[in-house]
Amino acid sequence: MDECRTVGGTCTTNVRAHDCVAVLPSVKKFALGLGGSYGRGVMTCRGGKDFKGKWGAPTMMALEGASFGLQLGGEATDFVLLLMSSRSASGILASKVKLGGDASAAAGPVGRTASAETDVTMQAEVLTYSRARGLFGGVSLEGSTLRPDNDANKDLYGKNVGAKEIVMEGAVKSPPCAATISTLDKA
Repeated sequence: MDECRTVGGTCTTNVRAHDCVAVLPSVKKFALGLGGSYGRGVMTCRGGKDFKGKWGAPTMMALEGASFGLQLGGEATDFVLLLMSSRSASGILASKVKLGGDASAAAGPVGRTASAETDVTMQAEVLTYSRARGLFGGVSLEGSTLRPDNDANKDLYGKNVGAKEIVMEGAVKSPPCAATISTLDKA
């Protein structure tokens, strides 16, 4: 088991043990039997052939989903996804699909969960940490896509550059607004 630190009452895995990190703050979810979710965030990976180098430039990501089940309410959830290998980053950037069942409960700012996710090819190795706020309850079957947000990448870098080029090939340098990424090297 990876080294564990407690942050806000939640056990977090040491970021040094992972090749990529994706952060999706405030993903919105609303449901009345049928539900939907949407959020935007960022993903960054370690550089170098073996993913052991410094953290690279970020790529923008979008999460969209639909659900069906016995569910009611609305919530905003902050997600941190720890991608455990370069294969998991490639899987998310290529197939972009997460399948799964979800049991959710949130009341105020106290809902917290941790889970392991995979992509449609069952190749991605991803640990997901989340914290939910709102009033939501239910059990659902859902499918969500985590996809590159290429329009946001164009806005950020001023040119068309694909997420795979940014993350896997280091095609661009981190913009000044992403200067805090270097703090991950100290984690």
